Amino acid sequence: MTYLAWDPVFYAVAIPAVIFAGVSKAGFGSGAAFASATALALVVDPGLALGIMLPLLMLIDVASLKPYWRKWSGRDVRLLIYGGLPGIAVGAALYSVASADLIRLLIGGVSVGFVLWQVSLARGWIRIAQQRLPDWAGVVFGTVGGFTTFVSHAGGPPVAMFLLTRGLTKTQYQASTVLLFWVLNIVKFVPYAYLGMFTAQTFMANLVLAPFALIGTWLGVRAHQIVPERLFFAITYILLLITGGKLIWDGLT
Repeated sequence: MTYLAWDPVFYAVAIPAVIFAGVSKAGFGSGAAFASATALALVVDPGLALGIMLPLLMLIDVASLKPYWRKWSGRDVRLLIYGGLPGIAVGAALYSVASADLIRLLIGGVSVGFVLWQVSLARGWIRIAQQRLPDWAGVVFGTVGGFTTFVSHAGGPPVAMFLLTRGLTKTQYQASTVLLFWVLNIVKFVPYAYLGMFTAQTFMANLVLAPFALIGTWLGVRAHQIVPERLFFAITYILLLITGGKLIWDGLT
C-alpha cells in the first residue's frame, strides 16, 4: 500500500469525506457521518479507515460540544450510554476475529441498509411507533448503536430511531447526539488501540486531516439552521448506496 502521507488518491477521497463528517455530526445529528468511513474504506483497508476516522470524529465531538452545551436530554443520553457500552464490547469481540472482507461487508451492509430503511420510512412501507418509546428501549437501541458505531462508526441511525420518539426539539436532538457520541467515541478509543487500529500512517493522516474536520464542524453548526435536511440526506443516500454497494462487492469477490 502506498504510504498515506504521499498518496494523492487517498487525500482526494479523505478530505471531502472528513469535511462531510464534520458537517453531519455538527449539524445533522450524526446520522450520516459514517458515510465518511464507508468512503475511506474504498481506498484503504477497512480497519485502517476506521482507525483514521475515530480521532477525527473525537475532534469533531469536542468542537461541537460548546454550541450545544447543556441543551441535550440528559436522561435519554444516559439510557443510550447504558446500552452503548455492552454494544461496543460485542463489536470489539467480533472485530478481533473478523477478516478484512467481513468488515467490508459489515460497513457496506450497514450503509445500504440505512438507505433502504430511510426509503421504506419515506414510502410508508415501515412505520415507527409514534408514541414515546419506553426507557428500556433506549438501552436496546443504545446496544445496537454501540455495536454499529464500533464496526462502522454508524451508531447514528439506531440512536435516531429512539430519540425521534422522545419529543425532543431539533436542537435538543442534535445536542444529545453530540454528547452521546463524544462519550462513546472516548470509550471506543481503548479497544481500537488494543486491536492495533492506530498506526504511524493513521497518525500522519490525522495530522493532515484535522483542519478539515474543524472546517466541517464549523460549516455544520451553521448549516444546522439554514440547509434543508432533505437535500443533505438525499446527497448522503446516493453516496452511501454507491460506496456501500462497492464495499459489499469487494467483500464478496
